[in-house]
Amino acid sequence: MKYNTIKHTDLEVSNIIMGNMRIVQLSLTEAENLIRTAMDEGINFFDHADIYGPDYIGQCEAFFADAINMNAAIREKMIIQSKCGIRPKEGYYDFSKEHILESVDGILKRLKTEYLDTLLLHRPDPLMEPEEVAEAFEVLHQSGKVRYFGVSNHNPGQIELLQKYIPQKLVINQIQFSIAHTPVIDSGISLNMKIDQSVNRDSSVLEYCRLHDITMQAWSPFQTGFFDGPFLGDLERFPQLNEVVDNIASKYGVTNTAIAIAWITTHPANIQVVLGTTNSQRMKDACKGADIKLTREEWYQIYKAAGNMVP
Repeated sequence: MKYNTIKHTDLEVSNIIMGNMRIVQLSLTEAENLIRTAMDEGINFFDHADIYGPDYIGQCEAFFADAINMNAAIREKMIIQSKCGIRPKEGYYDFSKEHILESVDGILKRLKTEYLDTLLLHRPDPLMEPEEVAEAFEVLHQSGKVRYFGVSNHNPGQIELLQKYIPQKLVINQIQFSIAHTPVIDSGISLNMKIDQSVNRDSSVLEYCRLHDITMQAWSPFQTGFFDGPFLGDLERFPQLNEVVDNIASKYGVTNTAIAIAWITTHPANIQVVLGTTNSQRMKDACKGADIKLTREEWYQIYKAAGNMVP
């Protein structure tokens, strides 16, 4: 497992993250096995969000803590991250000071911990008052409830607006990224071309985060589009991509899952990959990818096989 230090922090993190959006699909015993498998494979970073859980707010967080029997000895081995700012029942986003503070108190209670290593604002709130967010962050930081802060699914302008008022450095931005979902790369590689691939859909967020020492995290590393299904094994939509990935997997003696991970972690931005699998073997397979550095030829070969142009 490869580890990197998140800049402006003392967090040395695995480049694979265990995501817990679907953990309640398992029994408590199965969930404990999955978490311990992750830790045995070298994963030390665990991602949550207060909205995760099909039945009620915080369901996955509480289930995670119960499954691992959260205690001080286990907690010190983990870097725990959660997200807030979405109110799914009401159908809107909420970055008010009151909601952020209330959300974190609920998160901590459910995870049976006194602090979060990182807190992310889940999706941009157009009605955000950055001064109010700054007040909430200051309370959380001074009280020791949150060590570091970041965002999820934010563009450079939204990050700049927040950072203007927040004294704490925003250190993470979590976005969707996979072999079959590459808008953060596409427009830059086909700049000034009159084709769909050159449309800048994200305000060059990847370059912005690298310039400003913000660690990128990739969610849905096996998905295409917005939950349009996995590309691995989909021979109808992605025959060439699967052929190329399978050939490269055979060369390295790993599964196609490992290569899908390696394609992301090979990028020099040191992107962390949020792995949402509930299958222990697939987790092991994915972790093998964290140790593979693809050649430049292999990386571009995969990118082109996904249907992208390299002008």
